[in-house]
Amino acid sequence: MTDTDVVPAVPAAPVKTPPDQRRRAWTVTALLVVFMMVNFADKSVLGLAADPVREDLGLSASAFGLANSAFFLLFSICGAAVGLLADRVRPKWLLLTMAVLWSLSQAPLVLGGGLAVLVASRVLLGAAEGPAFPVAQQTTLSWFPNHRRNLPGALIVLGITLGVLVAAPVLTWVIHEHGWRTAVAVVAVAGAVWALLWIPFGGEGPHAGTRGTGTPKPVPADGPGAGTDRSAHGSDADPAADNRETDRVGEAAEDVAGAGGAARGTPYRRILATRTWIGATAAYFGTYWVIAFCLVWLPSYLHDGLGYSSATSARLLMLVWGLSGVVVLGQAGLTGWLLRRGSSSRRARGWVGGVLLLVGAGACLALPAAPAGAATVVLLVAGFGCAGAMGSVAATTVAELAPADRRGGTLGIMNAVVTTAGLIAPTLVGHLVDTHGTAGYRQALLITGVLLLLGGIAAVTLIDPARDARRLSARHAGPLAPDHDAPRQLA
Repeated sequence: MTDTDVVPAVPAAPVKTPPDQRRRAWTVTALLVVFMMVNFADKSVLGLAADPVREDLGLSASAFGLANSAFFLLFSICGAAVGLLADRVRPKWLLLTMAVLWSLSQAPLVLGGGLAVLVASRVLLGAAEGPAFPVAQQTTLSWFPNHRRNLPGALIVLGITLGVLVAAPVLTWVIHEHGWRTAVAVVAVAGAVWALLWIPFGGEGPHAGTRGTGTPKPVPADGPGAGTDRSAHGSDADPAADNRETDRVGEAAEDVAGAGGAARGTPYRRILATRTWIGATAAYFGTYWVIAFCLVWLPSYLHDGLGYSSATSARLLMLVWGLSGVVVLGQAGLTGWLLRRGSSSRRARGWVGGVLLLVGAGACLALPAAPAGAATVVLLVAGFGCAGAMGSVAATTVAELAPADRRGGTLGIMNAVVTTAGLIAPTLVGHLVDTHGTAGYRQALLITGVLLLLGGIAAVTLIDPARDARRLSARHAGPLAPDHDAPRQLA
């Protein structure tokens, strides 16, 4: 047994969160789930409309793949930049700005235009959506202490699945009945409506670091004006207020220290050099490759590569994303149960997420050789469905590793690296299909299986946030300061 196996994952005396703060926390979480639903409806609309778009604009598979890859041209850069900015600017306003830009960027495509307008619209949309996942995770997790983050973190990832599950039937109907440009208008309006709801109800929680300082941010539970300073009233005036303040101090201390003692002010370069960050990022890269494949090419693969009708392809697409949602929630429940029983995050997060990736890898590698029929469907659903949970695992793992004042930047940089998969996958698959026909899909599946295999191995072998947090704390503290009260010794 290693020293990391005995690190308690749950505080010895968990603090109680006031009911009004809990309600606000879950309200914000629900809004951010819808935020991610809109985000992935935006992403999926072109994949659902692949054939009409290609026919309307006269695009080859390579050109269509390039147009979708253009979405990720600024996606990663903006994800990292805004992630770093989120450590200094309130994420509430960053999220609002993103949602408004989503709607504005799609307006030209609604009005008309060809390939140039399509590419420009997707580039701008990608720039605005790049920071969405890390900033949404940062904001959600700011409402919960480490041992309670698995479910809210998983729900944000579930928003991806729900977005596609809702978008697939609704947008498919809109595309067939009213055209693909109308479908783009629908998702643009959805982003604007969300922005209007976020203004009064959004915000950060008590586990968000104060921008640019090393002290916890005292966010009120009931919104503006509710969080006045009660320390001057004393316990005689309001004992409950003192208890809440004690709870906040205790929970803030957990954020300052992290699971293993990572200190505020730790340089980003040291966090990014840890085995945990590298392992989580490598594993999440495989997951995002699957997401990009599913969004852009899975509908075409089901229809053209496997010969299913449009209606059957839509049902299978929903089945894939549905299983992904079940796996995400199941992983969150299992991880939370393991943490409550005292398991280390290495096992509860790294091993659970890694094993799911390995299952997905096996299914994808077996799929090209499987006979047509039920076996193909089972392998397809298992291969793509089991890979989705790693997004939640990676986010909660990195949030545990990084101190609160470095969490936004650390998550943003991870997301920037990971989402390069979205830049590569659509173009590569399109090239394979143009070059090899339907056999190109089989080659793409083998590439996907190898990436999931490597990611699963990385998760199982490298992720250990408690170990790396302790090492970060020791390096950040540096050598012990000399004791000036001790007698001087002769050289």
